[in-house]
Amino acid sequence: MSNRIHTLGGYIHEYQKSVLEPENFWSRVADSFYWRKRWDKVVDWNFDEPKVQWFVNAKLNITENILDRHLFTMGDKPAIIWEPNEPDEPNRILTYKELHREVCKFSNVLKKNGIEKGDRVIIYMPMVPEAAVAMLACARVGAIHSVVFAGFSAQSLADRINDCQAKMVLTSDGNFRGKKSIPVKAVVDEALAQTDTIQNVICFKRTGTDVTMESGRDLWWHEEMQGISEENKAEEMDSEDMLFILYTSGSTGKPKGVVHTCGGYMVYTQYTFNNVFQYSSDDVYWCTADVGWITGHSYIVYGPLLAGATTIMFEGVPTYPNPGRFWAIVDKYKVNQFYTAPTAIRALEAFGTEPIEPYKLDSLKVLGTVGEPINEEAWHWYHDHIGKGKCPIVDTWWQTETGGILISPIPGVTPTKPAYATLPLPGIQPIIVDSEGNELKGNSVQGNLCIKFPWPSMLRTTYGDHERCKNTYFSNYKGLYFTGDGVKRDEDGYYRILGRVDDVINVSGHRMGTAEVENAINEHPKVIESAVVGYPHDIKGQGIYAYVICDLANRSEDNLKNEIKETVSKIIGPIAKPEKIQIVPGLPKTRSGKIMRRILRKVAEGDTSSLGDTSTLLNPEVVDEIIKGAQ
Repeated sequence: MSNRIHTLGGYIHEYQKSVLEPENFWSRVADSFYWRKRWDKVVDWNFDEPKVQWFVNAKLNITENILDRHLFTMGDKPAIIWEPNEPDEPNRILTYKELHREVCKFSNVLKKNGIEKGDRVIIYMPMVPEAAVAMLACARVGAIHSVVFAGFSAQSLADRINDCQAKMVLTSDGNFRGKKSIPVKAVVDEALAQTDTIQNVICFKRTGTDVTMESGRDLWWHEEMQGISEENKAEEMDSEDMLFILYTSGSTGKPKGVVHTCGGYMVYTQYTFNNVFQYSSDDVYWCTADVGWITGHSYIVYGPLLAGATTIMFEGVPTYPNPGRFWAIVDKYKVNQFYTAPTAIRALEAFGTEPIEPYKLDSLKVLGTVGEPINEEAWHWYHDHIGKGKCPIVDTWWQTETGGILISPIPGVTPTKPAYATLPLPGIQPIIVDSEGNELKGNSVQGNLCIKFPWPSMLRTTYGDHERCKNTYFSNYKGLYFTGDGVKRDEDGYYRILGRVDDVINVSGHRMGTAEVENAINEHPKVIESAVVGYPHDIKGQGIYAYVICDLANRSEDNLKNEIKETVSKIIGPIAKPEKIQIVPGLPKTRSGKIMRRILRKVAEGDTSSLGDTSTLLNPEVVDEIIKGAQ
């Protein structure tokens, strides 16, 4: 557990060292890992090509640092605790020793079926321990995994298989999610009709649903694991060999495969996990994300397991069988660190405090949020009712592309401030620029967030299309990584993320982040959630169009809309008042909880002819209802 920061003075000291002598700083952090060969150079980089290499020419295997190095000191410690969808189904606990055995065996299964170093393997699985075993087995044999969230459509799955020319799919017969049983294998079969590179499908039996098994191609996980050796020597990897590809939705509609590599990603995810969550050796840590997203990669699987932590994987949803499920799990396992999305917090907040009352929640030490900036009202609800006023909230800012958390409070170290991600972690050098790329120095400034120096877990390229990586992240401002986010640095030097820059609305020359306006709308006691977009306005250039989910009990719609306008006027000023408010039953979201504002903008503009593919949304049906309401 070295490299932990315990005091504000300690943070300032570490941060200054990391900026003045980044090579020495990261070399010291990396020294605590097992390397088969040490690096020749800590970092080699330029942001023009862009080309970034960390721990140049070092040799390692990330799974030796997760499994082999922990066997003797913590072999019997729980590595993964799996909590199933149904509360009365038995849970499963895999110790480090058992996880090592499963990963070695499944590594041999992959090799037996022709998977070699450099091959791409798609993982399309529910939240079961085997999903983590699959990821680690790929890493152990040197195959590049690409996890696709097991709720994406067949078309989305086929696009990803074709883009990376994958050789194998790892999946399950089905998936339990709340009241639903989802036919996962059937989706894979449909996707494979549009691909020609897949040689084998290995299917894990979870639901017992009848599935079609194509002879010569499809294999059962349990049959492949029978009688296979538990001995497996990890493949030697270069620090810059690919570890995984993770697809993120691109503005062009074609998904872009963000590439992360072995050495730097390993060092950064463990370092940030230990510090952001202040993990101690006997703690139980729970991140509620899905392994299909970067949060699941970095802070369910890799970061926690590298740190020798006990990490919980939860198969179900926060509201099943009732909205107290999260809190029941916290009490059941005496969870110490709890990491979830503002979307989930707001959804649970709508049920009031009654579902929380049966639970103690007294084991909690740190609360975290991820995925989007958390609004103040949700922050206070989370702090007061879940943390009982005593748990610091780490509002973490990062992206699929950054690989790990970049800006976040350190609990017990950084004083927090609602809705602020606060300060950059050591090694991260943020810079705020205006639209021309001029640096805005000092405090009380607002502009676009860029990073001027590389960090170990940053993306290296977009798979098969380096030009796209360059154009998306490194071409807007010369010599800088552009995050795509707007940011405000307040009088204390704290950072507040204002949402995507393309989500900035320009009303009469005043630039407003959508997050800021939504935050204000959400302060109204009857509002559950909102999303705002700009639309063409004859006088102001852009007007504000608000989509609002609210509790209409005992209120007329007109009265409520007027109250919302007054609330915004009071919090931000009359300039930010929405011109149009539409009460909606839901918002179109991706499965990671991101609101698809692109769709909402089109509806606000009255252009619903080209909404693009909505099948990958969590709730595609809500789009039709929004269009109907707008008309």
